[in-house]
Amino acid sequence: MGIESLQIIFPAFVAGLLIIATHVPLGIEVLKRGIIFIDLAVAQIAGLGVIVACLYFHGEEHIFLTQIMAFIFAISSAYGFKLCEKHLPKLQEPIIGSIYVFASSLALLMLANHPHGAEEVQNLLSGQLLWVTWQQIGITALIYTLLLYVILKNNLLKRYFYIIFAIAITISVQLVGVYLVFASLILPALATAIIKNKNKLIPAYAIAVISLICGLLLSVIADLPTGPTLVCVLFIISTCVMTKCYKKKL
Repeated sequence: MGIESLQIIFPAFVAGLLIIATHVPLGIEVLKRGIIFIDLAVAQIAGLGVIVACLYFHGEEHIFLTQIMAFIFAISSAYGFKLCEKHLPKLQEPIIGSIYVFASSLALLMLANHPHGAEEVQNLLSGQLLWVTWQQIGITALIYTLLLYVILKNNLLKRYFYIIFAIAITISVQLVGVYLVFASLILPALATAIIKNKNKLIPAYAIAVISLICGLLLSVIADLPTGPTLVCVLFIISTCVMTKCYKKKL
């Protein structure tokens, strides 16, 4: 592996670490609440905001406008899901799943006649982690540091979960895509779900970091798409850990 490859991997690695920092504890909270598909739904809706900004407001030329539009879409959906939790708790999960399917289909329809529609859909789902810039990393680091402080204050996380979740997803979906957002939230949390004590954060972080390193190296060496590669590696490592944990319990 040459210097050029390392120059590509390092920013992606730093961006991945930032995402892991917030996604792992958020994923544990998502699993605790039993709303597994909320990350897919909010990520897809945030992506829909990006599409609207690019198609109708020249968002590709105004990055700040794109972020604002994505956040408006994400926070609106998160507020709607909070109302579902309050008034329709038994129907919350199927409602979330239905909205995800609707948002995904609407995104496909909006991009159907776009000259680069297929490419935009692929970027939305798989992300462009290898092409992240240091400017993006700097902005993300600033916001995620504040978010992580609130997340680790457990009482604040419970109170402002939906707002925190929407902000985190708005940023991460544009860096890593919908699939890796879901995987990085749910798989480490799922792999460590059997651990009863409060130290499950440590093995969950370990799973995510090891998967990030292995996935990035495999992606560059084998010339594979980064997002799908990371998802597959994260799935395999999380499954191995989960299987080992359950064998110990039995």
